Amino acid sequence: MTQWMKRGKEVLLDPSLNRSTGFTSSQKEALGIVGLVPDATETLDLQLRRVLEQLAHKATDLDRYIYLVNLLDHNETLFFKTVMSDPARFLPIVYDPTIGEACLKFGHIYRQPRGLYLSIERKGKVREVLGNWPEKDVRVICVTDGGRILGLGDLGANGMGIPIGKLQLYTAAAGVSPRGLLPMYLDAGTNNEALLADPLYLGLRRKRPPTEELYAFVDEFVEAVQEVFPGCCIHFEDWTGVDAVHLLARYRDKVCCYNDDVQGTAGITLAGMVNACRAKGTKLVDESFLFLGAGSAGIGLADLLCSALTEEGLSLEAARARVHMFDVVGLLESTRTDLVDFQKPYAHPHAPMARNDFAKAVADLRPTTIIGVSTTGGAFDRSVVEAMCAVNDRPVIMALSNPTEKAECTAAQAYAWSKGKALYAAGVQFEPVTYEGRTFLPGQANNFYIFPAVGMAIVATKARRVTDAMFIRAAKAVAAQVTDAQLGQGLLYPLQADILETEIVTAAKVAEMVFDDGLAGVNRPNDIEGFIRAQVYVPEYS
Repeated sequence: MTQWMKRGKEVLLDPSLNRSTGFTSSQKEALGIVGLVPDATETLDLQLRRVLEQLAHKATDLDRYIYLVNLLDHNETLFFKTVMSDPARFLPIVYDPTIGEACLKFGHIYRQPRGLYLSIERKGKVREVLGNWPEKDVRVICVTDGGRILGLGDLGANGMGIPIGKLQLYTAAAGVSPRGLLPMYLDAGTNNEALLADPLYLGLRRKRPPTEELYAFVDEFVEAVQEVFPGCCIHFEDWTGVDAVHLLARYRDKVCCYNDDVQGTAGITLAGMVNACRAKGTKLVDESFLFLGAGSAGIGLADLLCSALTEEGLSLEAARARVHMFDVVGLLESTRTDLVDFQKPYAHPHAPMARNDFAKAVADLRPTTIIGVSTTGGAFDRSVVEAMCAVNDRPVIMALSNPTEKAECTAAQAYAWSKGKALYAAGVQFEPVTYEGRTFLPGQANNFYIFPAVGMAIVATKARRVTDAMFIRAAKAVAAQVTDAQLGQGLLYPLQADILETEIVTAAKVAEMVFDDGLAGVNRPNDIEGFIRAQVYVPEYS
């Protein structure tokens, strides 16, 4: 059924068509909705004023999240008008950090379905389930199995809040039209006993299957997407670490896909490192890195950093030698026998060190940068920060775990313990910090600077594949948009208030690479940035 065939109540129930009080008198008559909405005709700006007034009466950000998701379910245009009117205010509500609480309570705050739920019990009928989605020109699917949601672990069906939120950011942050975006949850069960015992849990009440069974299910899903939604890019999100790495390797050279936890996290961290080097007057090849966390995010980040270092002239072996990693056991070193395949390139000869030896490792290994992807709040304690200051004039401290309580250290701690010397970024946004009369602007190393821009480039160019080089290009494009003045205040990333412009410019740089590498499914335009801008979604009643 096309939008032109809908009349009466059907129009008001379709969030992509509904304007509520925004219909003109002639539209009401033509659509058969006279009397079904108030007789007033309001502008979008006036409707936004009412939304902001109603939001002001909400007590918590979770209440605001629930309100905004309900708005999205009824009036898509007004929702995006709201979020895009003040991204610095609303992105933390519709996504991180509020999304963490929303996922923990997903089954309890659930109002109505959004996206597609695909159960492993439908194995053998995946094509039919995909065919039930009403929009046939799907350009991006963001899909999770809920195995590792943020730093919260296995949330099963509660993790559906993540792909819903991620795709909202495609539109709000990079202007990708919401029409071709599909959030999905692949339900293979959960090992979270509390959820299995929760009567309001919305997923399958069974434990997760063996890896071979899960991958066979994902294989069928990926193959079905190629048939039902040809040209669609699959964005894998918040899978368990081993699955995230192995599934990306399984499909990346066969279909258009990427994993945001692996590549997006790496891209935004690389952007921060580029600007940390600007601030210090060094080069990326001068840096050495010590990670706390060696899962999919950490390994993906290390791999992309090493790719960037090879672009700067190092051999891959020399690049990897600059990266050391800790996991829950301790230092990855060559005598350990418990490492998985993708961790082994970073297991260098060294005496064993336990997890609680991280400060000692800083003193021994003398990294210029420490990167936290551990989901362990407070892991970068005073001893760690002071150890970094003992071996660096300008230590780089990136506490990337989220939500807020999972951050390895706060901005205030990093600046105070380093006596204002640290170059700091976190995975969540912290308020400006004043230390000894100087105000620092801590940056947020949030993937939303990267993946929506890459997504816009993929959608606009109809890219056939997604490469690591695209994320390196995106990282450098984001970094270049931080001014010297902002850098002087410690800011490693552009202001969130400017995120749409930042991502349009970034998307154009990535699209240029897609064309250069012969991966585009459309002809190369003369003006690539103009080509991108012409496709940017604008929340208005046409």
